[in-house]
Amino acid sequence: MAKVKMPFPKIMAFDVFGTLVDWRTSIAREAAMVFATAGRSDIDPARFADAWRGLYQPAMEAVRSGKRPFTRLDVLNRETLDTLLATHDVSLAEETARDFAFAWRRLDAWPDAVAGLTRLKAHFPVVTLSNGNIALTMELARRAALPFDAILGAEAVQAFKPTPEAYLRTADLLGIAPGELCLVAAHHSDLAAARACGLQTAYVDRPMEYGGQIAPDAHMAQDWEWSAGDLEALAAAMLEQ
Repeated sequence: MAKVKMPFPKIMAFDVFGTLVDWRTSIAREAAMVFATAGRSDIDPARFADAWRGLYQPAMEAVRSGKRPFTRLDVLNRETLDTLLATHDVSLAEETARDFAFAWRRLDAWPDAVAGLTRLKAHFPVVTLSNGNIALTMELARRAALPFDAILGAEAVQAFKPTPEAYLRTADLLGIAPGELCLVAAHHSDLAAARACGLQTAYVDRPMEYGGQIAPDAHMAQDWEWSAGDLEALAAAMLEQ
C-alpha cells in the first residue's frame, strides 16, 4: 500500500535530551569532577550517568500514574541524584549536591544541532517538546546556543511524555491541529506516542546516546515521515523536497 503523504508541518517541535544534546558524555564529565573532589575515583562516571538516566522514567511515572502531583524535572533530578548518592555511600555538601543536580542544565549540544536547528528555523517555528521544565530547558538552550522560538514541554502542559496530553496540549497551545505539528526525536518510543496522537514524525539517529549500546526502544522503529542521520541531514531532506 502506498504511504499517504501528510501536508507539510506548520511547526517543528523537538525532543531535547538525547536528540539535541549529549546527556551521557556531559553528565559523566560532571560526575568525574564531583567524585574526584570527593575522593571517590572508584565510581565510574559513565555508569553513574547511565544509572541516573535510568531513574528518569520511574520518577516521571509516579506523576503520570497520578501517585503524585506534577513535579518539575529539576526536582525529580535532585531526588534521583540523592538516591544514587546514597546507593554509592557518597555524602556531598548541600551546595555541591544542588549544583550537581543542575548538571542537566549544562549538557553539550550534538555537533550538528545548532546548524540544523538554525536551518529549519528559517522555514518553520521551532519549539521544545521535552520533559524538561522551563527554567532547565531555557538555561540549557542558552548555554548550547539552541535557537528556539519558544520553550514549551512538560511544565507548560502539565504532563510528561509519552502521555497523549503532552503532545495534544502542545499543539493546542500553538493553535494548530496535531497533524500540523512535527515531533523531531531520536527515540522511537516518543515518536510512536506522538504519531498515535496524530502528529507528524521525524527521526534523527543518535547512535552514541547510550555510548554505542543499542537504544532500549530500538524495537519500536516505524516508517516515520522523515528519517536522517543528523539534524543537518534532516533539514536538507525536508527543505529540498
